[in-house]
Amino acid sequence: MSLVKVVHSDQAPKAVGAYSQAVVSGGVLYASGQIGLLPQEGKLIADDVESQAKQVTLNLTAVLAEAGVALDDILKVNIFLVDMNDFPKVNAIYAAWLGEHRPARATVAVAALPLAAKVEMDVTARVVD
Repeated sequence: MSLVKVVHSDQAPKAVGAYSQAVVSGGVLYASGQIGLLPQEGKLIADDVESQAKQVTLNLTAVLAEAGVALDDILKVNIFLVDMNDFPKVNAIYAAWLGEHRPARATVAVAALPLAAKVEMDVTARVVD
């Protein structure tokens, strides 16, 4: 019996590499980074950071839901931005997504993201039995 459970949602983009959308082990979910890909089309929703950030939250929500994890169970979020000037826009979308829940978070600027995305996020969350 494996101690790692793979999570896959058809409501989120398929993995574009050698990884899983998320894995669960020891009561913790580790979601891979999501960019603003449309799940059925596999292409970025749009070129602007706001549209991409909203799609990222939808993709992550779908993966969490597949594992039976609520947004309030998120422990940590990592946000990767190609342009740190986009932080206020992404922060507003992030805050609306999580409501009053305030998990730990890191935001970093990166040189580039897959498929020329402007934002990527990953999450760590607790799995409640």
